[in-house]
Amino acid sequence: MPFSSYLANLIIPYNLCMTLVVIGLALGWFRLRKTGGVLIGTGLLWALFWSLPATSLWLGGALESRYPHLPPADSPTADAIVVLGGNTANGRANWFLPYDRDTAVVRVDTAAQLYLAGRAPKVLLSGGALEGDVSEARGMAYAIRQQGVPESALILENSSRTTYENATLTEDQLKARGIDKVLLVTSALHMPRAMAAFSKQGVQVIAAPAPPQIVPPTDGSLPLWLPDQRTFDASRSIIKEYAGLFVYWLRGWV
Repeated sequence: MPFSSYLANLIIPYNLCMTLVVIGLALGWFRLRKTGGVLIGTGLLWALFWSLPATSLWLGGALESRYPHLPPADSPTADAIVVLGGNTANGRANWFLPYDRDTAVVRVDTAAQLYLAGRAPKVLLSGGALEGDVSEARGMAYAIRQQGVPESALILENSSRTTYENATLTEDQLKARGIDKVLLVTSALHMPRAMAAFSKQGVQVIAAPAPPQIVPPTDGSLPLWLPDQRTFDASRSIIKEYAGLFVYWLRGWV
């Protein structure tokens, strides 16, 4: 497991809360009640903090707003479109609402729209096999062909397992084909880390994120300061990005 993923799994709200509560109870058993109480309180406050929609809108929104989503027709042209494997909140259109297959927008949808709008003649799909034998690139290739992108336009990178490997292995593919400028497609939340990793490799990259997901519902039904289970569950994606940016910075990858 990459260190950034390990760190994110360690500090996601449920895991860290339960860890601190268990340690706090154990310390209380050994008569260290004050220290144990502090740990228990810290764990519960950490979980409460990440269960608030206001937290997601603040910290997640800060990442998503770095690179605004543009309609395909308004996006610049490039030599190729690069699509990164992965998923955020199941591709649902709104972070705070139940998953709806009819409104879900995944990364290949954005890439297909860009290709069909004539923004680039090639689509490079990047992603290895995280589980099983089928790479994410192959899965995305099947999905994007269903939307009208021809096989002849596709380039597959089947080995990467992290954003850093997405950048390094894709850069090799681009260089071998003489491709200089690319539109980078990933989730809006993931885009700051992806842009930093690709820029570090010297790729001339333009952000073309999927539509943002961390936006309040238009009907005003979301109570920002009340704990919400869906927000609590999805918060791990925000934490993963901040942990990833920190680890990538430490390693000199961004």
